[in-house]
Amino acid sequence: MNEKDLKIRTRKFAIDILNLVDKIPNRRSGNIIANQLGRCASSVAANYRAACRARSQAEFIAKIGIVEEEADESVFWIDLLPETNNSTKDAIQPYLTEARELTAIFTSSSKTAKQNRNSKQ
Repeated sequence: MNEKDLKIRTRKFAIDILNLVDKIPNRRSGNIIANQLGRCASSVAANYRAACRARSQAEFIAKIGIVEEEADESVFWIDLLPETNNSTKDAIQPYLTEARELTAIFTSSSKTAKQNRNSKQ
């Protein structure tokens, strides 16, 4: 998957999650999860764009690390939805799958970038 494809994919993830959080019940637990999930999912897309514009390999590694963390945090919040009766397992499954796949992609990207940095030293 190339940079352009990942920009599109992370943007779609952010939009899909923002649409999902609009469906979360308006109650205390739902609001907490919706706020956190909306922030971390949109951060995946925003920080990936920033990583693509990194001025150095060190900056790229730092930014891609943030993307990895935010994708993993998205997994956490999505996973809480059915356990807090704010959604169903069936309803969140596609979002959970995508968040896990993005986490895996950016974990791999981070590892590769670090290995490339270490091989140049």
